[in-house]
Amino acid sequence: MYVLGIESTAHTFGVGIVKDGEVIANERDTLKPAQGGIIPREAAAHHYRLAPMLLKAAIDKAGIKMKDIDVVGFSQGPGLIPALKVGYQVAHLISEKYGAKVVGVNHCIAHLEIARKYTGLEDPVMLYVSGGNTQVITYQGGRYLVFGETQDIGVGNLIDKIGRKMGMPFPAGPKIENMARSGRKYIKLPYSIKGMDVSFTGMETFVSRIIGREKSEDVSFSLQETIFAMLIEASERAMAYCRKDSLVITGGVAANSRLNDMGEVMCRERGAVSKRIPLEYAGDNGAMIAYTAYLMKDYRQRDLTIKPRYRTDTVEIKYR
Repeated sequence: MYVLGIESTAHTFGVGIVKDGEVIANERDTLKPAQGGIIPREAAAHHYRLAPMLLKAAIDKAGIKMKDIDVVGFSQGPGLIPALKVGYQVAHLISEKYGAKVVGVNHCIAHLEIARKYTGLEDPVMLYVSGGNTQVITYQGGRYLVFGETQDIGVGNLIDKIGRKMGMPFPAGPKIENMARSGRKYIKLPYSIKGMDVSFTGMETFVSRIIGREKSEDVSFSLQETIFAMLIEASERAMAYCRKDSLVITGGVAANSRLNDMGEVMCRERGAVSKRIPLEYAGDNGAMIAYTAYLMKDYRQRDLTIKPRYRTDTVEIKYR
């Protein structure tokens, strides 16, 4: 069985293909504005422009024809409305032309499932960290439950905002990570965590005021150490509460080595296990949509519209 997945929630348009649950193609392109953040209509224009080329690249990589596709999955949300519409329209056009079944996929759950697949950890606590999302999640009773989350902005959004104020282009995460390696001075920043929930806007305001007064290397170092400590503390609390002995970090910010290092230290001290997701699957990608659509292939879905505020914990999980 061939399943094609389309990712289009924000800045990335991705096309992935799985054969019987194994990834055989994963093509993508990310919009990188010269300045500022992502403008939804520009993201949609980028996706429309790149869609034909990326579809062809994925089909060629898989060595198949479009008529061979049995199921086509697309990101229903959460995400930017104009960007989500592109994936929706492309998926439905493929279905109409080639007869493939359409499956709507929750973007967040796709990050969780591709992480479970490639780490081999069946039932971990999952720290999902990306531009727009920051959640501490685990599976229980047929759903992915959110035990803690950001009360304002996602951690990736925070990093990109600080990066822009430091003169860095989007995405700022890799540049801040690299700069933090040269940091020598820890600057005490607001540490806002309550239970398993975190908040980042106070830190954004504070850091914005010290940019230019402190070395960029020290600002980057302090920013990472503080926000990652908050996230690992929340994750450890969830592991203790749920009595789980493994941790997976997924989403775009899971590409950060320092965050993974801190997660591994915490798990080692608890006698638990933490495994890293392959970098190819950390950020947004079509393969995770295709793989999750494969898991959901027997679902009967009544609602195949886009859902810009589609929450992780509203999805009934029938395949586990």
